[in-house]
Amino acid sequence: MGVYPGRKYVILPLSEVDTIDFNKVIETSINTLRHSTDDEYTFVKFEGETPSFLEGKTQYTHTEILEILNNVNGIWYTYINYQ
Repeated sequence: MGVYPGRKYVILPLSEVDTIDFNKVIETSINTLRHSTDDEYTFVKFEGETPSFLEGKTQYTHTEILEILNNVNGIWYTYINYQ
């Protein structure tokens, strides 16, 4: 089943941040959103029923969002060298 089997993720353009109902997602405010490296997208996560403001948008599982976030050629990947 994997980690967070009931959790869903939705990628949104930053232009839609004002539509997010933070009472319906796991993030608590605009300050807790992660941004893509091009600063054009964010994503939210939720469990249970799809919030109305996310209906019709592509939803990803935990495994699927990790593939997107860890793609070294994608807009989410950030390499940190701790040496």
